[in-house]
Amino acid sequence: MGNRIVKWLVLFCTILLLSACGTDSQEKVLKKVNGKWAESNGYELNATMEIKSGGDPKKYDVKVWHTKPDFYRVEVVESGKDVSQMIVRNADGVFVVTPTLNKMYKFQSDWPKKNSQAYLIGALAEDLAQDKNLVMKEEDKAYIFEAATRNSYKNSMPHQVITVDKKTMLPTSVVIMNDVKEEQIRITFKNIKLGVQHAAKEYAVEQFTESDETKGEQATPPEKDKKDNKDNKDNKDGKESNNNPNGNEEKKAVSAEAENKEFQTHYPVVNLENTKMVDEKVMREGGMDRVILTFDGDKPFTVMQQPVTKEAAMLPVSSPGDPVDLGFTIGAITDTSISWEKDGVEFFVASSKLTREEMVQVATSMTKGSMK
Repeated sequence: MGNRIVKWLVLFCTILLLSACGTDSQEKVLKKVNGKWAESNGYELNATMEIKSGGDPKKYDVKVWHTKPDFYRVEVVESGKDVSQMIVRNADGVFVVTPTLNKMYKFQSDWPKKNSQAYLIGALAEDLAQDKNLVMKEEDKAYIFEAATRNSYKNSMPHQVITVDKKTMLPTSVVIMNDVKEEQIRITFKNIKLGVQHAAKEYAVEQFTESDETKGEQATPPEKDKKDNKDNKDNKDGKESNNNPNGNEEKKAVSAEAENKEFQTHYPVVNLENTKMVDEKVMREGGMDRVILTFDGDKPFTVMQQPVTKEAAMLPVSSPGDPVDLGFTIGAITDTSISWEKDGVEFFVASSKLTREEMVQVATSMTKGSMK
């Protein structure tokens, strides 16, 4: 009788112990994750990002540097294309750089504190820590977390699944899903190096300007010398020089015409209740078309678009608001507007009625074609 009671007590204690372990496992894993991801003095990572929403899937290579407390450098390159963007945070502010267009925008922003980014592991740790409805599943080699998103598209893509390797306790992938849990964005981490710190000068945006200017200085003189020699020879031979004081303007006009031929109007396919397009205007200026779409109703807004132009020199331009990651590009957002560049087109959406999240929804839904 005594032995039987002892056996039951042992069994009961074992059940309590296992139950307690199961209850604490998620908390223990989260504590390890936070300790490793959020408290690292710095890191480097490489990842691939595949975006499946809004037409044909597109892939991007992502490289991230982070040095505590607030230095970031994120480079995003579209696979198979010479199209890249970089977002840099240093002591001077936040900068968005597009080398192929010689464009640099400067923000006085606290990015990325307000806007979680799935490729920043510190932000992912915050996502897990702040979700009161977090669900964790355990597999042989991984922990799987189902969490809410906290980014700029959290209404249209509210769910994310974060996979963590048991051995390294580092994330291997993040899948961001829409409200019916269809995969929209997948980020796959190729390698993550913790404890890597970069000097402040490596986050300076002046290096991008200097690089482009140096290239220009190396390429320009030989061409200029050839042109000057030819002009001098023509003048010596008594021939009329072909110099045209308006040549640069003509070249710009021809370039604008070439860009304009490929320009197609984009329309938002987002469904905003009791809101529809009431006007479409095309204005021609400097050889380029600017299209203005007007939407009226409960959620009125205006969309402006035109072919993108490349700047002659990369100089920082102050931009209001905050950088916003739209998935396919980095734009600028305020309480009343959002602007971005994609596939050779500049976009600007203005509204006093749309929320920031609704403006992001409009931006991510812009599609070539006709309005249905």
